[in-house]
Amino acid sequence: MSDLILSDLLGSCARAVEAADKLLEQAKDAVSEKVMTDGRIDSQKLEIEQTAAHGLSWMATYVEALRQMHKWGVKLQEEGHFSEFEQLILQCAFGEYCTQLTHGIAISQVEVIRPHDLGLTAKECHEYMTKDVTAFKYKANTPAVRRKIAEYAKDGLDTGSFGQTGLDEELEMIRDQFRRFVNEQVIDQAPKWHDNDELIPLEIIEQVAEMGVFGLTIPEEYGGLGMGKTAMCVVTEELSRGYIGVGSLGTRNEIAGELIRLGGTEEQKEKYLPQIASGEILPTAVFTEPNTGSDLGSLKTRAVLEGDVYKVTGNKTWITHASRSDLMTLLCRTNPDEKGYKGLSMLLAEKPRGTDDDAFPAEGMSGGEIHVLGYRGMKEYELAFDGFEVPKAQLLGGEEGQGFKQLMETFESARIQTAARASGVATSALEFGLRYATERVQFGKPIFEFPRVHSKIAWMVVETMIAKQLTYFSGWEKDHDVRCDIEAGMAKLLAARVAWTNADNALQIHGGNGYATEYPISRVLCDSRILNVFEGAAEIQAGVIARGLLTRR
Repeated sequence: MSDLILSDLLGSCARAVEAADKLLEQAKDAVSEKVMTDGRIDSQKLEIEQTAAHGLSWMATYVEALRQMHKWGVKLQEEGHFSEFEQLILQCAFGEYCTQLTHGIAISQVEVIRPHDLGLTAKECHEYMTKDVTAFKYKANTPAVRRKIAEYAKDGLDTGSFGQTGLDEELEMIRDQFRRFVNEQVIDQAPKWHDNDELIPLEIIEQVAEMGVFGLTIPEEYGGLGMGKTAMCVVTEELSRGYIGVGSLGTRNEIAGELIRLGGTEEQKEKYLPQIASGEILPTAVFTEPNTGSDLGSLKTRAVLEGDVYKVTGNKTWITHASRSDLMTLLCRTNPDEKGYKGLSMLLAEKPRGTDDDAFPAEGMSGGEIHVLGYRGMKEYELAFDGFEVPKAQLLGGEEGQGFKQLMETFESARIQTAARASGVATSALEFGLRYATERVQFGKPIFEFPRVHSKIAWMVVETMIAKQLTYFSGWEKDHDVRCDIEAGMAKLLAARVAWTNADNALQIHGGNGYATEYPISRVLCDSRILNVFEGAAEIQAGVIARGLLTRR
């Protein structure tokens, strides 16, 4: 065993997780005291103590990440794949996260959560510092360890091997297939699509469809491949490594497929699921409105039933791929007397596909493009509906007032898929940063040789693996019908931060060149920033996790 690796590493990890679990339970109790009244969450108190509640979410995310990293190490050891590289990754992960649990977790660039913010006492923090946690704090995450991790990563750059994932052989074969496709068809083209603000070419979409991406999780009886969310994670990750726009092509299909599979009538399933799976129709999600954001209960877009037709009036915003889509999953208010969630319904609204000359040729519908920093391959739009007609038969499930409930059932999958997109973007940033560091020569040697460069690379390797393991775990839970709203939220929360920090660090490695548009890392930085915002902004996500932690004891 390398003298860089702690003795009894897996045993130490298991005991450190136990200590972290105890600290987390104490934090839950402390935050509960701040925000609960008579055993129930007091919304006013929760808002006042938002920082503490969100800090609890981040602490829980770290603890779950450590648990999944330990399980990853155990699995690799059982399979005979726990090499020095993976052992160092595991040790470094525990060294950093175990330390941050009591020294401060950065929940944004300007906010650091420390134990006293949650109500933890000095005694509780002292008890957390067991022999194993102390060893991780002082011995596990040293400059020599990071140097060795970076050296291993450099050796795996051409193959994209930054440590064994622990996934089975079939999933790794799928990864290899999509890695080849991305390397051959996507990476070199992505800068042009971004720089020219172009739609991803239809030829790429057709190839993605032929590879089964759009029907990946749709049941075989409806024309899909019937694979699980973990497979979806692997595919999404690789496509997003090439370009977030390509990795996001399947997002709207995933949402529409879940909505129809879980909430649609049999006729709706038979009609739409095969077409979604084959890519014959491209769906888009039409939920957000200009003044609501995450507050979906305040939606104002109306759908009034006149005979056998709903007439839709209102405005939507941040609608991705809206012009080119053929089917809108349209959330609107069918009952004006119900001001909250109960008055919402979901319509399966067909529309003609737009063209360059006429983006929205449908009668009663218009729209305009929102110009954005990144995430450009499908374009974002504002939409306006003025008497746009949708047949009554297109009401999802055939019953009004179910729209919000139907949408909620898709949130777990959507957030898992977004976590996978973030992991892919994080990997992209790692690869660009590492390649530049090995090729750029300054002061007579590659800049990789300087400690603060290869240390950044090493941590990118480690934290990307953490994000992946947390994402795979949430996918596994979903595949096994285990409730995973908290875990999916944690995966999305952490992976989005990792994507942004990887991109930021990779740009720093590039120096001034990283700020030039000719270097792809500048695009990756723009693309990575959106991940902390969509599918539930980080603050919203932390709030959802906190409520779950405090009520699901």
